[in-house]
Amino acid sequence: MTADVVAHPRDLTRHYADQLNISRVAANKYIQQLERAGWIARSGTSTHPVFSPGYKRRVSHSYPVLGLEEHVAWERDFKPYFNLAPNVMNIAGHGFTEMLNNAIDHSAGSSAFVWANQNERQLQIIVSDDGIGIFAKITQALGLPDMRQALFELSKGKLTTDPSKHTGEGVFFTSRMFDAFEISANGLQFRHASALPHDWLREAPGIFPEGTTVYMDIASTSTRTAADVYAQFTDAPEDYDFSRTVVPMRLARYGDEQLISRSQAKRLIARFDRFRTVILDFAEVQEIGQAFADELFRVYGASHPQVELLPKNMTEQVERMWLRALSPRSA
Repeated sequence: MTADVVAHPRDLTRHYADQLNISRVAANKYIQQLERAGWIARSGTSTHPVFSPGYKRRVSHSYPVLGLEEHVAWERDFKPYFNLAPNVMNIAGHGFTEMLNNAIDHSAGSSAFVWANQNERQLQIIVSDDGIGIFAKITQALGLPDMRQALFELSKGKLTTDPSKHTGEGVFFTSRMFDAFEISANGLQFRHASALPHDWLREAPGIFPEGTTVYMDIASTSTRTAADVYAQFTDAPEDYDFSRTVVPMRLARYGDEQLISRSQAKRLIARFDRFRTVILDFAEVQEIGQAFADELFRVYGASHPQVELLPKNMTEQVERMWLRALSPRSA
């Protein structure tokens, strides 16, 4: 109906009468129902009304992936139908094109479905494909032992299965531009929300068993800008490289396991050398083992002095292990 109003601002009654094969009176009653529900706004005179989208707007499209250009889909099929503040519109365009491009380039699927909904509070976007699933794709491409590790690697940023075409920054930055960002694929769900203190991962074997579905939402009144998000993870103003990342340490655990071994630390530090600063968020991690701490803070720290490791949200036990790993060893 959003597209109908934009295409038929002056002859909407006749359009619905013809499209639905109903009388003009019935079509006008239908339009009045849509007005009351917030989908349509009316201006002009009673005899010559002009219709426009209301505060509620919704557009959806299915696309064959082959030959699809994400920026064309955004500019032609979605952007014209929404009324958003410039900063929110910019973030919406970023998320839409980044996630649809992932479906085009990485999903190995044949089709993609995109849905966008605006109401009085927020904008919501869903991008879904029928491909292999993002966690399975990363696991296979990088030879990882477990799909949950694919999610953990994705949360760090700078992860791509096709470095010749992508920097691996799309999911990381997009997830932080929106108020909430969720990926569902291969029986796993990942969620990042600005209102929550940490990301979470859960197993959901009966949900979205095939393909990848990405959900994003942002408040209509958000003052966040894409530039704000980029600045958080670069050493601005002189450096515009993605040089800083936040690693949620709780996602490094599988199930009930504790972070105690050197092998777990080695799994954790993969690709740290792509950043200059790695913030290790220990929220919800009550304790770590001596071997884990030694491998992470002493061994890796000594061999990669160019990478700054900054732990935060440590319990007393975690802080003791951190300080012990950094303390000088007697000869």
